[in-house]
Amino acid sequence: GNEGAALRGMTFNEQIEEYRKLYRKQMEARKEAEKGLGTFIVNRMEEQELGGAGGATNPEQLFAAAWSACFGTSLTVAASAQKVKIGEVSVTAKIAVLNVDGAYILGAHLVVHIQGVEQSVAAGLVEATKSICSYSKATKGNIETIYEVVTA
Repeated sequence: GNEGAALRGMTFNEQIEEYRKLYRKQMEARKEAEKGLGTFIVNRMEEQELGGAGGATNPEQLFAAAWSACFGTSLTVAASAQKVKIGEVSVTAKIAVLNVDGAYILGAHLVVHIQGVEQSVAAGLVEATKSICSYSKATKGNIETIYEVVTA
């Protein structure tokens, strides 16, 4: 949409307040969804490893689902831009909560399966995709990430 253009003439504080308004609108929509309007609703619980009850969706699973979906779509964009014909693509994102010297940080391992191309072509597509996928761009330098490319 035009949200970016509308925010450009605002001060930083005005932009933050506008984002808060957008966030509140999303929360209001979620409340309506609970009344049966069909929006995505998740039962969230902390994992047993972190002291919770487990048995439900956790934030890391949601992050993995979103990142893997974004990366897969972005990879098809990269292939199209490079005019490379590819077969089926699947991406599995594994997100881990790590305790490093008492600080909790995230680690990620993306396994990218690309059929129909040689390993070197697939590796090149994955490299190009890192600069297209918004999750990869947002996490670059913030989350230790391993990208594993599989063509078999």
